[in-house]
Amino acid sequence: MVGENGDMSDAPSGENYRFFNHSVCEFYPCHDMPAEDLNCLFCFCPLYRLGEDCGGNFTYVTGAGGARIKDCSACTVPHRRENYDYIIGRLASR
Repeated sequence: MVGENGDMSDAPSGENYRFFNHSVCEFYPCHDMPAEDLNCLFCFCPLYRLGEDCGGNFTYVTGAGGARIKDCSACTVPHRRENYDYIIGRLASR
């Protein structure tokens, strides 16, 4: 949490908040990657709204009426343990 003066003085001292694995989810595993590395914290990618600038591995598919729809099903950027700082940094810069 951000303190009154804008610093992170009230932030948790541990690192457990950076990773969450929801192994009982009905969609688990949603990506082909080792379970111990599958971070479910950002299950719905907060970078999706950045469109092509998200930094992930996405494609476009054609939907009804010819609309282009961003397909992120092959992307594991928000699900990798080591990408927590990347996600938070990108959100903070917007």
